[in-house]
Amino acid sequence: MSEIEKLQELIQSSSNIVFFGGAGVSTESGIPDFRSVDGLYHQKWDYPPEEILSNSFFFNNTKEFYRFYREKLLVQGIKPNAAHFKLAELEQKGKLKAVITQNIDGLHQAAGSKNVFELHGSTLRNYCTKCGKFFSAQDIISIRNEEGIPLCTECNSLIKPDVVLYGEALDDDCVNGAVLAIENADLLIIGGTSLTVYPAAGLIRYFRGNSIVLINKDATQSDSIADLVIHDSIGKVLGEIKV
Repeated sequence: MSEIEKLQELIQSSSNIVFFGGAGVSTESGIPDFRSVDGLYHQKWDYPPEEILSNSFFFNNTKEFYRFYREKLLVQGIKPNAAHFKLAELEQKGKLKAVITQNIDGLHQAAGSKNVFELHGSTLRNYCTKCGKFFSAQDIISIRNEEGIPLCTECNSLIKPDVVLYGEALDDDCVNGAVLAIENADLLIIGGTSLTVYPAAGLIRYFRGNSIVLINKDATQSDSIADLVIHDSIGKVLGEIKV
């Protein structure tokens, strides 16, 4: 029996599936990941990306933050790929109960997924730091002062992306919802993540179900915890699954 056939069998025999995904799910849509050879962490900027994407850097060097943010994180014209669409289809069929993602691009919802826990927030949501007015990603691209900093059209205060930066805590409601989903799952599919980013990666310890499937192009330090490991493209693998 092939790995795909084994995955197909696990999905067919499960009724409460949860998917936990990372950057690898979106790379096939043209969004660079953070840790691969071609990822954001290996590209040259005036500051390390880890520093730029921190809470302190956002407030202390806002101009440089937004220069990086607009060029590297507000990727325009992106569309969901086979993995996103298959997960949405599994949810529509009642098999998949939740998607838990570390990504901030909104592609799961664009593909049709409804119950999505965005652990690290979303670039699609932005709020004024003073009055709380909402702004879209397109607003962040178009609304800016001479320094390139987006300011609120109501009170002229700084707008901040609803993205969890380094030095910030994850949203409690989001985490609690994700934990509950994992606790109730009978099958946990982990895809496109090396499981090295905490505290997000630590959530999988709450799984008490039957099987864990790990799909990632490269081997991870967590391969040993999985009942089925597939080293391949997440889009290719899920694209072959029949619902």
